[in-house]
Amino acid sequence: MLFNSFEFLIFFPVVTVLFFLLPHSLRWLLLLLASCIFYCYYIPVYLLLLIFIIIVDYFAALKMEKLRHRKIWLALSITANIGILLFFKYASFFIANINAVSGEHFSGWNIILPIGLSFHTFQALSYTIEVYRGNVKAEKHIGIYALYVLFYPQLVAGPIERPQNILPQLWERKKFSAENMVDGLRLMLWGFFKKLVIADRAAIYVDIVYKNPFEYHWLNVMIAIFLFSIQLYCDFSGYSDIARGAAKVMGYDLMINFNRPFSANNLREFWSRWHISLSTWFRDYVYIPMGGNRVTKPKRVLALLTIFLLSGLWHGAGWNFILWGLLHALFIVILLYLPSVEIRFKALSILFTNFIVAYTFVFFRNSSVNHAKEIILHSFDFSAGIPFVFEMQSHHGQPGIGNISMLMLLSFIIFLFYYEYKTTPDLQNSYRRTIWDVCWFVFVLLSIIFMGVFTKQSFIYFQF
Repeated sequence: MLFNSFEFLIFFPVVTVLFFLLPHSLRWLLLLLASCIFYCYYIPVYLLLLIFIIIVDYFAALKMEKLRHRKIWLALSITANIGILLFFKYASFFIANINAVSGEHFSGWNIILPIGLSFHTFQALSYTIEVYRGNVKAEKHIGIYALYVLFYPQLVAGPIERPQNILPQLWERKKFSAENMVDGLRLMLWGFFKKLVIADRAAIYVDIVYKNPFEYHWLNVMIAIFLFSIQLYCDFSGYSDIARGAAKVMGYDLMINFNRPFSANNLREFWSRWHISLSTWFRDYVYIPMGGNRVTKPKRVLALLTIFLLSGLWHGAGWNFILWGLLHALFIVILLYLPSVEIRFKALSILFTNFIVAYTFVFFRNSSVNHAKEIILHSFDFSAGIPFVFEMQSHHGQPGIGNISMLMLLSFIIFLFYYEYKTTPDLQNSYRRTIWDVCWFVFVLLSIIFMGVFTKQSFIYFQF
């Protein structure tokens, strides 16, 4: 079920009201059933995959807690989770590359990737790894553990939660709180603003230019490149805000997944602010076990290359994602060996970091590496005689974007960055219970109503 759908506008209040009407002993069951319904809006049969993973990990964790054959049970959990991920997400990619190298024609599988499979896998693995390490107790209540994996607000696109944060909250008695409701609805409204007003409107411009980049001036292409990084941020962080807000209304606190990433001074700082639940997952379960910052620089380089290679593969089965990840690793390794290249002036440092982020995202968006390279090169083709146009005309029945809409979009982006710069990621230090707070609610709500794109555009990270 999409957050930006009519169905969710009914689903969310109904589930929330029932949650507070039911006794504490039945709330876990309500949320579990609601989460299953939420997921079944996509491909219902794939719910069986999640149930299989839940059963395997539940019993593996119980066995690990008995301190006998712990590594075998951990290996079973990892094999089950990674095996399903490899089959559904990477089998066709591997077969296609084997065919290309060998000249053979092995047939692949035409399988639809289960929604959010990478998120489910990493959240499930964090549970069994933490139980193995002795950091959390194995959950005895299989329904509560199933809810940990299936909790609907973050079921499809995260954040990737840790058991230390969520499992204790699922046992807590939640009371209705007007403050939680206001804070949660504020986060949800902000997430819808990011998604509907900025991300989906920027997508119109980006899609038109990326489809036929050589028909446009180099400046149009450069604008599209930077707009896509903003589109991706607003699309993904918008989902995270809606998820955190929906959970907050019921009294649950999900982790912050974005912390003003475009204000980062360098790529190291960028990755501490962008998709935090994934970057910390790789840090805790891959980078630190490989030695982290305690080892020599060559070993640190190997660890960095490993986590960014895995990060690229986590995002998608394609050479473009692998290249995207390795490019980030390359720039971070350069900073590791040549710290003096960091720009001393903060504004220039931030600008340079965003330039690198935006241009590497070209590979993120394009499945064809060659097409991505052509787009980048054309954005620097200053000799092209194609005139610059501010508005984008529609093609093949697709919507266009006019001059006024573009000016409004740029104004909304400026407002977004200014407001997020002035507040914390959870919006807690924004103006509260004042005339300014009311003005904020009215402005954001009216912006969504009159400038939002209501075509039920899927969230970009659903494909991962």
